[in-house]
Amino acid sequence: MLSTLLAGCGEDNSKTITFWTPLTGDDGAYMDQLVNDYNATNPEIKVKHVITSDMYTKLSTVLNSGKGVPDLTIIHADRVPGYVKQGVLEPMTAVTTAQPEIKQENYLPQAWSTGTIDGTQYTVPLDIHSNVMYYNKDLLKKYNAESFLDDNVVTIDEMLSLQGKLDEGDYVVNDALLGWVILAQIQDLGGDIQENGKPAVNTPVMKQAFENVKKINDAGLMTPFGEDGYLMFQSGNVLFSTDGTWSSTAHAGVEGLNFGVTNVYSPTADKFTNRSSSHLFSMMKNKDRSEEKVAGIGNFLEFIRENSIEWAKAGQIVASKQVNESPDFKNYIQSFFTSNEKEVESLYIYTYEYYPYIAEAVDTYCGDIVRGNVDIDETLQTMQKFVEDKIAEGTGGAAK
Repeated sequence: MLSTLLAGCGEDNSKTITFWTPLTGDDGAYMDQLVNDYNATNPEIKVKHVITSDMYTKLSTVLNSGKGVPDLTIIHADRVPGYVKQGVLEPMTAVTTAQPEIKQENYLPQAWSTGTIDGTQYTVPLDIHSNVMYYNKDLLKKYNAESFLDDNVVTIDEMLSLQGKLDEGDYVVNDALLGWVILAQIQDLGGDIQENGKPAVNTPVMKQAFENVKKINDAGLMTPFGEDGYLMFQSGNVLFSTDGTWSSTAHAGVEGLNFGVTNVYSPTADKFTNRSSSHLFSMMKNKDRSEEKVAGIGNFLEFIRENSIEWAKAGQIVASKQVNESPDFKNYIQSFFTSNEKEVESLYIYTYEYYPYIAEAVDTYCGDIVRGNVDIDETLQTMQKFVEDKIAEGTGGAAK
């Protein structure tokens, strides 16, 4: 990987589109395959996929120097507002003009709109990847809880109804992606993470979201603090696992794990949210990117729009409607989330400019709050200050 990265940095090839992504592990391998499939069509300009786990740090370096800026990148949805504000993202206008099928109606709506700022399209979506809830079919039957899934919305009260009914060592839910779960609860409760453009962390809605989830832990129904709840689900000791769409391949590889997928649990049956993000194709400002390369990028993105079923193998919800509405996509478990309009609407992507800081604060403190290790009011104040300090510093973390 390192040698590939170094080669990509020094390369000046007018017949190669340098394509940077932060896609490591299996994700990187599936993207490699998509790039190889495209290059096998013998385009005039081929694509070179360069993977680096610290891509955002490296992008900052090359953008500051103006040298070695890649022709094409994949960025996460939460990065778009900041990059546009900094003036480092090139609009996709030339690409969408040359490729008329790369347009809003051909993609999942929230995946497309997350790249739309003040009427200008800055990105083209690859996917939506979401927090979801897997369930153990055998345990649901054992504990007579199969009816929880009748409406595809498992409520907190339904979970609490199992208090005192589980065998020792079994749990209702784990704490996988707990920060994502909290951020979904905010939407379920009708709240938000900003107010008039200012971060809103220390709020009654945020407190209620934490208290709702804390009820599950206080009832002894959440996997123990410090234990790997994800592996406990795979071991058959947990009814529900709130991890990601991308985990489906790992769960499928566990012998004897009889599982399905549904929406993340909610306070009420009439509203559910699956906190999501999106991988987006983008072009960083690069004075050396030729019109020929821009045309080549358009050809590549149109190929992806038509042929990205390979990306479904990574457990992602492919953004292209041509793919996610195809019979082949229905073979993948995550197709549940495009099975009807209500499911599609449940895939909520935060687009607030300072969302990465808020996500970092929630991820940092959520475990201790839910486990009752800290005072919730004091910690919400700490979290609010954490975010405000990050904004003042102009630095911060990134969400997946």
